Amino acid sequence: MSTSSRTSWDQWARSVPRLGSTSSVESRHDPAATAVHLAKAGLADQYAVYEREGVWHFAAGSAVNLTADAVGITARADGRSWTSRVGTRPLEAFAQALAALENAGHQERHFYGWAAFELAHFLHGDPAAGGTAPLLHALVPCVEVSLTSDRAVVRAVDEAWAQKVGDLLAEPSTARITVDEDTPVTAEGIIAAGTAAYGEAVARTVADIRAGLLEKAVLSRKVPLPAGSRADFAASYLAGRRANTPARSYLLDLGGRRAAGFSPETVLEVRKDGRVSTQPLAGTRALSTDPMENERRRKDLLTDPKEIHEHAVSVRLARDEMDAVCRDGSVVVEEFMAVKPRGSVQHLASRVTGRLGSGTGPWDAFASLFPAITATGVSKQAALGVLARYEDGPRGLYGGAVFRGSTDGSLDAALVLRTLLGEGGEVWLRAGAGVTGQSVPEREIEETCEKLRSVAPHLRYTDG
Repeated sequence: MSTSSRTSWDQWARSVPRLGSTSSVESRHDPAATAVHLAKAGLADQYAVYEREGVWHFAAGSAVNLTADAVGITARADGRSWTSRVGTRPLEAFAQALAALENAGHQERHFYGWAAFELAHFLHGDPAAGGTAPLLHALVPCVEVSLTSDRAVVRAVDEAWAQKVGDLLAEPSTARITVDEDTPVTAEGIIAAGTAAYGEAVARTVADIRAGLLEKAVLSRKVPLPAGSRADFAASYLAGRRANTPARSYLLDLGGRRAAGFSPETVLEVRKDGRVSTQPLAGTRALSTDPMENERRRKDLLTDPKEIHEHAVSVRLARDEMDAVCRDGSVVVEEFMAVKPRGSVQHLASRVTGRLGSGTGPWDAFASLFPAITATGVSKQAALGVLARYEDGPRGLYGGAVFRGSTDGSLDAALVLRTLLGEGGEVWLRAGAGVTGQSVPEREIEETCEKLRSVAPHLRYTDG
């Protein structure tokens, strides 16, 4: 079936199976390990794990999903599909399709998904530069489990799904995945790959900035894993989560893309009451095992002119982007230049909050704030041009977002950084640094190495 009318999304929404079972059971297992246990059980060909504020959410059920690219959007449910052309506004069509769930009279439903970085070209740049790969993907799960240290809440479309999950939750701790913390991983060789070419790209970017083309660009480098290595995303996620202090974490296999990541910041957080916030992080120093050295680096970070300038311009633009979608006078900087530990590094961090304006929804805020300024640059349009010229190929999920949302109007989107990424037979890491007119290539290279150490030492591999 193919149509461009809104009716198509209403028909899709009515085909989405309704929740028929909700239960809560006591669970004394580690929630991260339990979520990974569910992910590895093969319940469906797509799944997502999303951690937020001490709760791990697991979702599966691949029959109900949405995918948008530069040409159109496809919705699938109950063995049927609906397609529509999107022109140059894929996010708007994507949001309309999800809104149809609420219009169809469903009880509150959650959805999980991702937005590729290349969506930025449709929001702030040249749509012709956006490529042909999928830009957005979302799953409305057939089963969802919310896990804390003492409880598991299961929501399923029927008793069969609930029983499958219940049986897995009842398995003893010995059945769950374990990670050998002493497994040697050759991390430094991976981290050092491609640094010379990256240094040259930084130098060219600095020249563009000094020529007045832009203020800042977050230039990244791709680090492929060695040929023949078979990364274990689940084991890498568990090992990395134990060593990191993320704002959000996620493990997923959705829409042909895999990720295991430890996001240092959120692109945006929207509550159902309309409160919206974003958390820009910019300015970095490594963390060591010596508390006194960490304090010295913290003080150095707080007084470094380059880092302060980089952070300040990010906060300024984040506030401008919030002003565009929030009520007049509601946008405030609630926290400014705090220092947050994030795995192998510490960052300058701020939080900007506001209240959504009348007639403005979570996806309007997402459109204004995406991609995060701390993964793009200032101005975004000029930075997108620099990244297209100097980076090695499209970013895909890196610098994009992994999100969990609800038909009640809430949306939580994590910035995809510090992440093991996979697509097809390729697996890689990626890291970037904020380049300004004061940048020195050697320092920006080292910053990418510092960030890669949040993930690379914790990679685990399968034997097969």
